[in-house]
Amino acid sequence: MDYDLVVIGAGSGGVAASRRAALHGAKVAVVEASRVGGTCVIRGCVPKKLMVYAAQYGDTMREARGYGWLVEAPRFEMARWADAKAAETERLEGVYRRLLADGGVTLIEGRARIAGANTVDMDGRRVTARHLLIAAGAHPVRDSIPGLEDAPTSDNLLDLRALPDRVAVLGGGYIAVEFASILARLGPRVSLHYRDTLPLRGFDHDLRTRAAAALAAAGIDLRPGEVPVRVERSGSGGGWRLVGRDGNAEPVLFVLNATGRRPNTRGLGLETVGITPDAAGAVPVNDQLHTTASGVHAIGDVTNRKNLTPVAIAEGRALADSLFGSAPRTVDLSRVASAVFTLPPIATIGPTEAARAAAGSATRVYEADFRPMKQAFFGGAERSYMKLLVDDASDRVVGIHMLGADAPEIVQSLAVALTAGATKAHFDHTMAVHPTAAEEFVLMRTPARVIGAGRGT
Repeated sequence: MDYDLVVIGAGSGGVAASRRAALHGAKVAVVEASRVGGTCVIRGCVPKKLMVYAAQYGDTMREARGYGWLVEAPRFEMARWADAKAAETERLEGVYRRLLADGGVTLIEGRARIAGANTVDMDGRRVTARHLLIAAGAHPVRDSIPGLEDAPTSDNLLDLRALPDRVAVLGGGYIAVEFASILARLGPRVSLHYRDTLPLRGFDHDLRTRAAAALAAAGIDLRPGEVPVRVERSGSGGGWRLVGRDGNAEPVLFVLNATGRRPNTRGLGLETVGITPDAAGAVPVNDQLHTTASGVHAIGDVTNRKNLTPVAIAEGRALADSLFGSAPRTVDLSRVASAVFTLPPIATIGPTEAARAAAGSATRVYEADFRPMKQAFFGGAERSYMKLLVDDASDRVVGIHMLGADAPEIVQSLAVALTAGATKAHFDHTMAVHPTAAEEFVLMRTPARVIGAGRGT
């Protein structure tokens, strides 16, 4: 064999797996058809968060007047942001390339296709390896609505040098609500079109209702149940038309396709080793991240389990440890914290209240809903909401949900306590840091309600 491990995809998960395997002494190559760093670093989490910061600065400058600052009317210039973003992603790509080189990992630039057992083909060049790792990620769905195949996605939006006056965002997931929240603060008039009655399906209902309220408060035109049946180009003007069920067409300057993502398995040659993708196009794996083909493994978004960058990184390192280290291990996906970077942001870990009720688990629900001191001082309307779910029998905290300023930072820290098995008594005995928003999590004393096990909902 040419290598001990060949990794398809140099995103965060693929790079982590490659470097860890090489650290164990394996001979490793990673194949990448695009830029090193993958979706998160180049066209996803990192540039999106930089755009969140840009939008947040606009809010901060407007709020500063209430704190005595004389601030001129702020104006956002997309071209200046785009130049800074391009420089930063180029810097980060360089960092990732150096990490691979310094770790002794061979980078092969080209489009990989599995060409039978232990074999990968890159445009006619073939290499062999004892183990193949599919870390190919995912791509935006372009066929969920007729005509959507040519519509811009978040990838395209992040490369714009000027923002349109009017944007229609299609979708109700985290990408859709994040960019709707960002754009509404940077100048464009934004409408958000989604199928359900609330955005963010799968999140706790109380977070969803408050997220919708926050989006509306930002001036976003919410359109629940109003996804167009067809998207059309409007002619030479460069705009678009959203055709509704009634046949009426609504003109917009820019359509953002945020209707979801799909695993990158097409053209990967899975059939040559007997792997059949599931209905979503994902590579099925077991708890050890093995596929149905001997010596072929998969991690990250291409498996469509927990599509989060830290999960892909953890899976890549765990697989490398299991294949080439002395301590085989798996990744526990039952408690994974996640965040939605709207303004205000959302963060969550553990089951929703509805999931606990459906399971019949007796659960004490603690809540806090308040206007933070920062907002109250200048007359702002933004609120924070916090929820703790506590198993009634064991007193263990099983779920933490928050919408409000600094929610991702707060929940990230509390996720350690939840993972360690903290009880509500531990929270109660923790001294508050005052004045902070996070202190509310250790000051909740009386449950708002008890659900499950015949206790009501």
